[in-house]
Amino acid sequence: MIPMTILAFGPLGPMEIGVIFVAILVLFGAKKIPEFAKGLGKATGEFKKAREEFEGEISRAEKSVREDKNEDKDKDA
Repeated sequence: MIPMTILAFGPLGPMEIGVIFVAILVLFGAKKIPEFAKGLGKATGEFKKAREEFEGEISRAEKSVREDKNEDKDKDA
């Protein structure tokens, strides 16, 4: 569920994104932005890898449960 405070402001437009970018530029300086972007890219990659591993684990568990269920049916028949 999305918090009501976020819904109150609506989506970000190009003007808001520009203001945020300028604020980041002023706060961190031009030299820190590439480092920040690199770290953000690495974090995104790690998150994607973890998500894929999690999805794979869920798929393997689902397959295992289905196989066990089929084996039980074969034994009962």
